[in-house]
Amino acid sequence: MFLPFKSAAVFCGSKFGLDPIFAQHAASLGKLLAQHEVTLVYGGGNSGLMGVVANEVLDNAGQAVGVMPDLLIQREFRHDRLTQLHVVEDMHARKKLMYSLAEAVIILPGGIGTFDEMIEVMAWNSLSIHNKKIFVINSNGFFDLFIQQVQKLRENGFLYSDVSEAFIVVDAPEMIFS
Repeated sequence: MFLPFKSAAVFCGSKFGLDPIFAQHAASLGKLLAQHEVTLVYGGGNSGLMGVVANEVLDNAGQAVGVMPDLLIQREFRHDRLTQLHVVEDMHARKKLMYSLAEAVIILPGGIGTFDEMIEVMAWNSLSIHNKKIFVINSNGFFDLFIQQVQKLRENGFLYSDVSEAFIVVDAPEMIFS
């Protein structure tokens, strides 16, 4: 079991993606977070995989903290049942606050924003800005090519530290909690 963390920043898509396993893993993660009393810290939306995770957390009596930039409040559907919502100035402030509120990071499939968030927390880890665990849920091989690229970075001497200690790849959410 990888716990002991009581809060986790979850980065994932604001869309569902095409593979049903993505939403299944998002739902499983949300339920597991609530069952293990881990506070969800996420983007604050109610759409796509973000909404699935938050709804499962809240439907199972868990705590969900949203962090949403003001500009996205008008674009995205903000979740109306959150335990707490922080409205911040921009995306940089969003990532910084989400990260400061979380003891670990969990990544589910998503788009460019998800990859941006994942790369940034990995960079912070590499630079010893933090030492939080980063769990990547590799739903149906979604992150296979990214994982290969990280290995290529290591093989070619572009990493300052061995990311494998903090960058933990699992095939399903249950593997984080068992």
